[in-house]
Amino acid sequence: MMVYRDTGARTVDRYLMSYEGRVIAVRKHPAVLILPVAVAVAGLVVCGVVAAVAGTALVWWLWLAALGFLVWRVVSWSIEFFLVTEHRVMLINGVFNRNVAMMPLAKVTDIALERSVLGRMLGYGEFVLESGGQTQALRNVPFMPYPEQLYLEVSSVIFGAEDESPD
Repeated sequence: MMVYRDTGARTVDRYLMSYEGRVIAVRKHPAVLILPVAVAVAGLVVCGVVAAVAGTALVWWLWLAALGFLVWRVVSWSIEFFLVTEHRVMLINGVFNRNVAMMPLAKVTDIALERSVLGRMLGYGEFVLESGGQTQALRNVPFMPYPEQLYLEVSSVIFGAEDESPD
């Protein structure tokens, strides 16, 4: 079984029980930052045009706000992790207020992988976790990197099947 580990994932160890170990710990795909980058670039263009036409420098404060939005989203992305242990599936996020959504592996009845056209082009997908008809805090996990490989590994951990195919 292949183990995916993000080197920054050491911060998630505080959410593990003493008898648990990380099997998979990954950040979401960087495509989650497309919107904040687009906002910052569009803000730069609009502020440049308005500053040139109106001759005022005060408009640059608006671009600073867009840049602040981008920085906030990058920081948020960098500390958000999808974590699978031998016992649980977790999504850990939040900059100031940490949120940990968790589902025991025993409760997972199905996992689906959904990929949009953009997701297929950029290399991400969305996991949909089902659990016996109950509403769970951890149901949809969008922007998962290398989705096919990760889907097989998560399925293997959840349902206990080993992949016997050669590397």
